[in-house]
Amino acid sequence: MVAVPSTMLPLGTPVPDFRLPDPDGKLHGPADAAGAAGLLVAFVCNHCPFVIHIGPTLGQRASQWIDQGLAVLAINANDIDAYPQDGPDHMPAFAKQNGWNFPYLLDETQEVARTFRAACTPDFFLFDSDRKLAYRGQFDASRPGNNQPVTGDDLDRAVAAVLAKQPVPGDQIPSIGCNIKWKPGNEPDYHSA
Repeated sequence: MVAVPSTMLPLGTPVPDFRLPDPDGKLHGPADAAGAAGLLVAFVCNHCPFVIHIGPTLGQRASQWIDQGLAVLAINANDIDAYPQDGPDHMPAFAKQNGWNFPYLLDETQEVARTFRAACTPDFFLFDSDRKLAYRGQFDASRPGNNQPVTGDDLDRAVAAVLAKQPVPGDQIPSIGCNIKWKPGNEPDYHSA
């Protein structure tokens, strides 16, 4: 397991537009969240230990954020041929087990992940009410095996700022996780093996 950091897309980047299917084939994208106070896009998958580590807390926090007016979309961009446990047949059960009440989408072509310059799972991108990137970085300081509690505090502070229409305070620390499992020949220029 090789841990890689987020690419830290420049703040102020407009949200890339996309439409991706959930496992039932229903399409979702930023346009569905037009009235929301902010939009969180999270790149995740089923099998990554880093995602499994934060999964239930992400579910709890996201429920609170959604109640406060944030829209949340999760995207699985892994190569499902090489990692069938990340495939759409397994996504609904994983989401349910973690209490995820937001759309969990499949980026089978990996084009959306490339557009976001997503590098790892989990990788978080928080956009403000103008759909400009306000935060990208870690959920919190917890990692599998480092004995830090899973709180979601870093991302929660950023969400609170976005909902209050304030700049996100403090340094933004890159997320760290498993590299996105690119299909052979699909690796982006920013990918490190």
